[in-house]
Amino acid sequence: MTREALERLRDKTFRRIPRLRVRGERSALAFITDIGFCSTFHRVREPLPCLWVAVCGRRNPRFPKHTHTDPYVGLTWLLKDLLPAKKRVYYGKLLKGRPTLVSLEYLPAFFRLIRDEKGSGDYLSDYRAGRMTRTAKVVMDALQERHPQYTPELRAICRLKAPEQTREFERAMGELQRGLWIVKTEERYDPSFSYRWDLLDYWLEEQVLVARKLDRAKAVYRLVRKHIEVVHYSRADLIASLLTLPISEVTAGLDRVISERRGVPDQAVKGLPGRWIIRRLP
Repeated sequence: MTREALERLRDKTFRRIPRLRVRGERSALAFITDIGFCSTFHRVREPLPCLWVAVCGRRNPRFPKHTHTDPYVGLTWLLKDLLPAKKRVYYGKLLKGRPTLVSLEYLPAFFRLIRDEKGSGDYLSDYRAGRMTRTAKVVMDALQERHPQYTPELRAICRLKAPEQTREFERAMGELQRGLWIVKTEERYDPSFSYRWDLLDYWLEEQVLVARKLDRAKAVYRLVRKHIEVVHYSRADLIASLLTLPISEVTAGLDRVISERRGVPDQAVKGLPGRWIIRRLP
């Protein structure tokens, strides 16, 4: 098996072929549903599909200098607004701290691994244990009191309106998104540009209920299996880095994938160093 042959398989699942490219809301939803989770614009070191690349419909497109006039950037921006606002997918800073789109089928697995069994009020125990910053705790207090809220009102209630406090506020919002405590539900453009924020437990209540019934090992397995199906070849260390999981858990998930004859372990790939697990094709 050569690297180029495997990349041609990725071209299909990643929609890096003009005839398969994402052209609108319907095909974008089909893409995210099919692959489970992807980045929005950024291409990370670990193998991961990207919505913007799928909109471009080609391998390794160059990001434009003038994004505001680029049709592919514009469509990607529109889609990452529309689908989450309609509760068709999850959108937030998740994988590698980057904006990520997740199908609602696979969101419970992420929730189980990140939030474990914590309820919406358990952020206080995280704060007391030093696992949450004070600013993030202040934001959670405000959203627990009243939700949803738009960014200007939320910053005012949190007393973080000053321009020099913008980065502090944004860091807290990123922290809470990575922890799956909050979710951006809308991008408002009139009368001025603003985000609307809500508690994830309320916005996607059904998915949270599903997550609470998931076993942790099953959640790891579901994500690892889907990832191998989509990227076609990878390694345990790359998957552990992408999902921010202990490599022992990823290895256990891969062992099950292999035992079910969904993957072939310890394979050489011509053009790449090391040994790889390769998806077993039907």
